[in-house]
Amino acid sequence: MRPVDDGSADIAYPSAIAFILVHLACLAVFWTGVTQGAVLLAVILYAMRMFAITAGYHRYFSHRAFRTSRAFQLVLAVLAQTSAQRGILWWAAKHRRHHQYADTALDVHSPIQRGFLYAHVGWIFVPQNDPTELDAVPDLSRFPELRWLDRHPYLPAIVLGALTWLAMGWTGLVVGFCCSTVLVWHATFSINSLAHVIGRQRYVTGDHSRNNWLLALPTFGEGWHNNHHAYQASARQGFRWWEYDLTFYALRALSWVGLVWDLRGPPAAVVRGEHTLGRPVIDKVAAQLAASFPVEQITRQLNDILASAPHWEDLKARAIAARMQAELFWSEVDLPQVPSLEDIRLYARARLAPTRSLDDIALAIRARVLELIYTRLIAAGATPSA
Repeated sequence: MRPVDDGSADIAYPSAIAFILVHLACLAVFWTGVTQGAVLLAVILYAMRMFAITAGYHRYFSHRAFRTSRAFQLVLAVLAQTSAQRGILWWAAKHRRHHQYADTALDVHSPIQRGFLYAHVGWIFVPQNDPTELDAVPDLSRFPELRWLDRHPYLPAIVLGALTWLAMGWTGLVVGFCCSTVLVWHATFSINSLAHVIGRQRYVTGDHSRNNWLLALPTFGEGWHNNHHAYQASARQGFRWWEYDLTFYALRALSWVGLVWDLRGPPAAVVRGEHTLGRPVIDKVAAQLAASFPVEQITRQLNDILASAPHWEDLKARAIAARMQAELFWSEVDLPQVPSLEDIRLYARARLAPTRSLDDIALAIRARVLELIYTRLIAAGATPSA
């Protein structure tokens, strides 16, 4: 994977024509009218497809948060693809990559990296995001029926649209299918965009995921997004009893009749925020906070002080000649302006959710900050600032 750059990530507007036409088709309600039956159909199709997306595309195919039979797996896949959000393997692969690189330059839909509109919908129409990354879903691509569905991503949606027209005519197609499809699209897309910008972070996850109770309503529980990033393998995303999660309730009901089983939940330590963070998360958080630390200001202060220090030229020469490590350099330099571990700990505590790994994060931040200051000092040569 490589970062998406402006030169290679231009949105292919012709590929967005169908997407735009479905939106425009909703305006046909002024011609077809709106009936109670069509509205009821839209509500049913919204609920059916939102569940298929959240339980199917997301919790099952992307995260394997529960188990089911091969037959019901196919049912989930077909129902999910009636939402016209591309193929089951494509969706799961892209989502797994999102978690692997969340809110970094390699994230395909981070609002932090590319802005709200791109994260919400623009990334879908970038040509380099078109291929299905089969290496990201080897557990799914071994099923020929899933590979076939992925090669015909919009067939289930087309069939569903045709059925609504046959059942209720143009009103059924416009209101029942098109309007509910657009609502499903934007509710789903809001998790990629808004749930990484607006809300509360209960857990340290190394990204900008947020819990947003309002988004949890139309997305059947997906708005508890920070919970999800804290423990991705859980079939339940509303970790607390009051966190509404309709998808999980439906999965529990399906488990009672044997259609799904082994619903995975978050460990108690994770729910309480008492779990120890993994090294990748610690390093990611440390890199983010080190980048926001006032390194340039501290460097200028130290630069002025060291410029008049009697042993600086000798230390600098040895550092350059021997490619001295920052740790060894700082063992020979004792200045109060150098941030202490406690300074870093306070800085991190003020910016992070409570975590058992705060000390590990602070140590990693200080090592990065000292490395940054050291590199700048050596490059500047410690000459007095103007």
